[in-house]
Amino acid sequence: MSDLERYYRVLELEPGASLEEINQAYKDLVFVWHPDRLPKDNTRLQQKAQEKLKAINEARDRLRSLNGKHQHIHHSPKPQPKKTAPKNYQPPNPNPDLSGKDFSRANLSNRDLSGRNLSYANLSGANLSDTFMHKVNLRGADLSEANLFRANLLLADLREANLRAANLIGADLSGADLRGADLTGARIRSGDRLLVKLIGANLAGAIMPDGVIHR
Repeated sequence: MSDLERYYRVLELEPGASLEEINQAYKDLVFVWHPDRLPKDNTRLQQKAQEKLKAINEARDRLRSLNGKHQHIHHSPKPQPKKTAPKNYQPPNPNPDLSGKDFSRANLSNRDLSGRNLSYANLSGANLSDTFMHKVNLRGADLSEANLFRANLLLADLREANLRAANLIGADLSGADLRGADLTGARIRSGDRLLVKLIGANLAGAIMPDGVIHR
């Protein structure tokens, strides 16, 4: 088996998969194998997760690099003029400081924003469905009326964040810091069923969807 075939196999993809499929497979596998989702006292599983993540990262990086070269050879023989970035443009820098930026109504669905600094950013009404935001800094951010359907917010910093009327159905907020956050009117239930993961989340002083302050 060639290295290329092995990389595709690690990401559980068929050879020739698109860049979009590579990115989606990477996010899905990182979500499954992230050590924070596994028992801390199970050293065997923790070690296996670390090895899996290392292989997943290497496969994603190599396939992205090859995919980029392929596109350059076949589709970009001449330098392209600079274009104005659309509102939902994601900078190539893996961890840019996006604090205070205006992303209101932007479509950020399925993006990987893990580890980004989005403190005090305006994300009101933004589409963040299925977005990967592990350990993202959203302290004081405006997420009012944002769509966070199935968003991954593991260990996110959401202190004093405005989540009024946000859609949190299917979101994973395990281990997130929600101290002082305002969740007034946020969608977290279907009937009597709670449809948000809040395992280990810190809700001290948070205003719950029904307006009651969590103690």
